[in-house]
Amino acid sequence: MLNQKPDLTYNCTMRTYRTVNLNALWFLIALNVAIFIIELTTGTGTAAYSPLVSFLGLTPALLSQQPWTILTAIFVHYDFWHILFNMISLYFLGSFFLRTASERSFLAVFFLGGLAGNVLFALLANPLSTGIGASGAIFAIGGALAVITPSMRVFIIPIPVPMPLWIAIIILLFLSFLFAGIAWQAHLGGLLAGVIAGFVLKRRGQAYYF
Repeated sequence: MLNQKPDLTYNCTMRTYRTVNLNALWFLIALNVAIFIIELTTGTGTAAYSPLVSFLGLTPALLSQQPWTILTAIFVHYDFWHILFNMISLYFLGSFFLRTASERSFLAVFFLGGLAGNVLFALLANPLSTGIGASGAIFAIGGALAVITPSMRVFIIPIPVPMPLWIAIIILLFLSFLFAGIAWQAHLGGLLAGVIAGFVLKRRGQAYYF
Protein backbone atom coordinates (compact mmCIF):
# COMPACT_ATOMS: atom_id res chain seq x y z
CA MET A 1 0.00 0.00 0.00
CA LEU A 2 2.83 2.43 0.80
CA ASN A 3 4.35 1.85 -2.61
CA GLN A 4 1.10 2.83 -4.36
CA LYS A 5 0.60 6.22 -2.76
CA PRO A 6 3.24 8.17 -4.72
CA ASP A 7 1.84 6.88 -8.02
CA LEU A 8 -1.69 7.95 -7.15
CA THR A 9 -0.52 11.39 -6.07
CA TYR A 10 1.53 11.82 -9.22
CA ASN A 11 -1.37 10.87 -11.50
CA CYS A 12 -3.74 13.18 -9.69
CA THR A 13 -1.30 16.09 -9.96
CA MET A 14 -0.61 15.56 -13.64
CA ARG A 15 -4.30 15.37 -14.45
CA THR A 16 -5.19 18.41 -12.40
CA TYR A 17 -2.73 20.66 -14.25
CA ARG A 18 -3.22 19.31 -17.74
CA THR A 19 -3.92 21.81 -20.53
CA VAL A 20 -7.62 22.62 -20.86
CA ASN A 21 -8.95 23.44 -24.32
CA LEU A 22 -12.06 25.64 -24.17
CA ASN A 23 -12.52 26.02 -27.93
CA ALA A 24 -15.61 23.80 -28.05
CA LEU A 25 -17.15 25.67 -25.14
CA TRP A 26 -16.52 29.08 -26.69
CA PHE A 27 -17.92 27.83 -30.02
CA LEU A 28 -21.19 26.75 -28.39
CA ILE A 29 -21.52 30.06 -26.55
CA ALA A 30 -20.74 32.04 -29.72
CA LEU A 31 -23.29 30.02 -31.70
CA ASN A 32 -26.01 30.65 -29.12
CA VAL A 33 -25.22 34.37 -29.01
CA ALA A 34 -25.12 34.65 -32.81
CA ILE A 35 -28.53 33.02 -33.18
CA PHE A 36 -29.93 35.26 -30.44
CA ILE A 37 -28.66 38.35 -32.29
CA ILE A 38 -30.41 37.13 -35.42
CA GLU A 39 -33.57 36.69 -33.35
CA LEU A 40 -33.31 40.29 -32.16
CA THR A 41 -32.81 41.64 -35.66
CA THR A 42 -35.66 39.63 -37.18
CA GLY A 43 -38.17 39.94 -34.32
CA THR A 44 -40.68 42.71 -33.78
CA GLY A 45 -39.43 44.34 -30.62
CA THR A 46 -38.23 41.16 -28.91
CA ALA A 47 -36.39 37.98 -29.78
CA ALA A 48 -39.40 35.87 -28.78
CA TYR A 49 -41.37 37.11 -31.82
CA SER A 50 -38.69 36.27 -34.35
CA PRO A 51 -39.73 33.80 -37.07
CA LEU A 52 -36.56 31.94 -36.15
CA VAL A 53 -38.23 30.79 -32.93
CA SER A 54 -41.01 28.97 -34.77
CA PHE A 55 -38.54 27.61 -37.33
CA LEU A 56 -35.92 26.30 -34.88
CA GLY A 57 -37.96 25.93 -31.67
CA LEU A 58 -39.48 22.57 -30.72
CA THR A 59 -43.27 22.35 -31.00
CA PRO A 60 -44.28 18.72 -30.32
CA ALA A 61 -47.32 18.87 -32.62
CA LEU A 62 -45.09 19.96 -35.52
CA LEU A 63 -42.16 17.65 -34.87
CA SER A 64 -42.99 15.32 -37.75
CA GLN A 65 -42.94 18.33 -40.11
CA GLN A 66 -39.89 19.97 -38.49
CA PRO A 67 -37.72 17.07 -37.25
CA TRP A 68 -34.60 19.27 -37.04
CA THR A 69 -36.13 21.17 -34.11
CA ILE A 70 -35.43 18.24 -31.76
CA LEU A 71 -31.83 19.53 -31.84
CA THR A 72 -31.95 23.15 -33.04
CA ALA A 73 -34.21 24.22 -30.15
CA ILE A 74 -31.09 24.05 -27.94
CA PHE A 75 -29.72 27.17 -29.62
CA VAL A 76 -32.79 29.43 -29.44
CA HIS A 77 -33.57 31.68 -26.46
CA TYR A 78 -36.55 33.72 -25.33
CA ASP A 79 -34.98 36.97 -24.13
CA PHE A 80 -31.78 38.58 -22.85
CA TRP A 81 -32.06 37.17 -19.32
CA HIS A 82 -32.77 33.69 -20.64
CA ILE A 83 -29.61 33.53 -22.75
CA LEU A 84 -27.50 35.40 -20.17
CA PHE A 85 -28.26 32.93 -17.37
CA ASN A 86 -27.84 29.93 -19.66
CA MET A 87 -24.53 31.09 -21.11
CA ILE A 88 -23.07 31.95 -17.70
CA SER A 89 -24.12 28.52 -16.44
CA LEU A 90 -22.72 26.85 -19.55
CA TYR A 91 -19.38 28.64 -19.21
CA PHE A 92 -18.78 27.79 -15.56
CA LEU A 93 -20.06 24.22 -15.67
CA GLY A 94 -18.51 23.60 -19.07
CA SER A 95 -15.08 24.91 -18.11
CA PHE A 96 -15.05 22.71 -14.99
CA PHE A 97 -16.27 19.72 -17.01
CA LEU A 98 -13.44 20.19 -19.50
CA ARG A 99 -10.97 19.93 -16.61
CA THR A 100 -12.36 16.51 -15.75
CA ALA A 101 -13.05 14.98 -19.17
CA SER A 102 -12.14 15.34 -22.82
CA GLU A 103 -13.55 17.83 -25.30
CA ARG A 104 -15.23 14.96 -27.14
CA SER A 105 -16.95 13.85 -23.94
CA PHE A 106 -18.06 17.42 -23.29
CA LEU A 107 -19.67 17.76 -26.71
CA ALA A 108 -21.25 14.31 -26.44
CA VAL A 109 -22.82 15.08 -23.05
CA PHE A 110 -24.00 18.52 -24.22
CA PHE A 111 -25.74 17.29 -27.36
CA LEU A 112 -27.05 14.01 -25.94
CA GLY A 113 -28.37 15.86 -22.88
CA GLY A 114 -30.02 18.50 -25.04
CA LEU A 115 -31.52 15.81 -27.23
CA ALA A 116 -32.79 13.79 -24.25
CA GLY A 117 -34.32 16.90 -22.73
CA ASN A 118 -36.09 17.78 -25.96
CA VAL A 119 -37.37 14.25 -26.40
CA LEU A 120 -38.91 14.30 -22.92
CA PHE A 121 -40.36 17.74 -23.65
CA ALA A 122 -41.93 16.43 -26.86
CA LEU A 123 -43.44 13.49 -24.98
CA LEU A 124 -44.75 15.26 -21.89
CA ALA A 125 -45.36 18.93 -22.74
CA ASN A 126 -48.43 20.54 -24.28
CA PRO A 127 -48.23 19.57 -27.98
CA LEU A 128 -48.86 23.17 -29.02
CA SER A 129 -46.23 24.70 -26.74
CA THR A 130 -42.78 25.61 -28.05
CA GLY A 131 -39.64 24.65 -26.16
CA ILE A 132 -36.43 26.62 -26.62
CA GLY A 133 -33.13 27.03 -24.78
CA ALA A 134 -29.94 25.22 -23.84
CA SER A 135 -31.08 24.39 -20.30
CA GLY A 136 -31.49 20.65 -20.93
CA ALA A 137 -27.94 20.40 -22.29
CA ILE A 138 -26.61 22.48 -19.38
CA PHE A 139 -28.40 20.28 -16.84
CA ALA A 140 -26.71 17.32 -18.53
CA ILE A 141 -23.28 18.89 -18.07
CA GLY A 142 -24.11 19.66 -14.45
CA GLY A 143 -25.42 16.15 -13.80
CA ALA A 144 -22.36 14.49 -15.28
CA LEU A 145 -20.05 16.83 -13.37
CA ALA A 146 -21.88 16.11 -10.09
CA VAL A 147 -21.23 12.39 -10.59
CA ILE A 148 -17.59 12.81 -11.61
CA THR A 149 -16.72 15.33 -8.86
CA PRO A 150 -19.33 14.88 -6.10
CA SER A 151 -17.37 17.07 -3.66
CA MET A 152 -17.44 20.12 -5.94
CA ARG A 153 -19.09 23.11 -4.24
CA VAL A 154 -20.88 26.03 -5.91
CA PHE A 155 -22.93 29.11 -5.05
CA ILE A 156 -26.54 29.78 -6.00
CA ILE A 157 -27.47 33.46 -5.88
CA PRO A 158 -28.77 34.73 -3.47
CA ILE A 159 -27.78 31.89 -1.09
CA PRO A 160 -24.53 33.14 0.54
CA VAL A 161 -22.98 29.77 1.38
CA PRO A 162 -21.39 27.20 -0.96
CA MET A 163 -23.10 23.85 -1.40
CA PRO A 164 -22.33 20.57 -3.18
CA LEU A 165 -23.08 20.80 -6.89
CA TRP A 166 -25.58 17.94 -6.75
CA ILE A 167 -27.64 19.78 -4.13
CA ALA A 168 -27.58 22.94 -6.24
CA ILE A 169 -28.82 21.00 -9.25
CA ILE A 170 -31.66 19.44 -7.25
CA ILE A 171 -32.70 22.91 -6.04
CA LEU A 172 -32.68 24.31 -9.58
CA LEU A 173 -34.64 21.31 -10.88
CA PHE A 174 -37.20 21.73 -8.09
CA LEU A 175 -37.60 25.41 -9.00
CA SER A 176 -38.35 24.33 -12.58
CA PHE A 177 -41.59 22.76 -11.36
CA LEU A 178 -42.70 25.87 -9.49
CA PHE A 179 -42.72 28.51 -12.22
CA ALA A 180 -44.92 28.57 -15.30
CA GLY A 181 -43.16 28.84 -18.63
CA ILE A 182 -40.16 26.73 -17.63
CA ALA A 183 -39.68 23.49 -19.54
CA TRP A 184 -39.06 21.20 -16.58
CA GLN A 185 -39.32 18.24 -18.94
CA ALA A 186 -36.16 19.37 -20.77
CA HIS A 187 -34.35 19.98 -17.48
CA LEU A 188 -35.25 16.54 -16.15
CA GLY A 189 -34.40 14.74 -19.38
CA GLY A 190 -31.07 16.49 -19.68
CA LEU A 191 -30.19 15.82 -16.04
CA LEU A 192 -30.96 12.10 -16.31
CA ALA A 193 -28.85 11.81 -19.46
CA GLY A 194 -26.00 13.68 -17.79
CA VAL A 195 -26.02 11.51 -14.68
CA ILE A 196 -25.88 8.37 -16.81
CA ALA A 197 -23.04 9.85 -18.88
CA GLY A 198 -21.14 10.72 -15.69
CA PHE A 199 -21.27 7.13 -14.45
CA VAL A 200 -20.20 5.86 -17.89
CA LEU A 201 -17.20 8.20 -17.96
CA LYS A 202 -16.14 7.16 -14.46
CA ARG A 203 -16.59 3.48 -15.24
CA ARG A 204 -14.49 3.73 -18.39
CA GLY A 205 -11.79 5.73 -16.62
CA GLN A 206 -12.29 8.68 -18.98
CA ALA A 207 -12.79 11.21 -16.20
CA TYR A 208 -10.12 13.03 -14.22
CA TYR A 209 -10.34 14.35 -10.68
CA PHE A 210 -9.34 17.60 -9.03
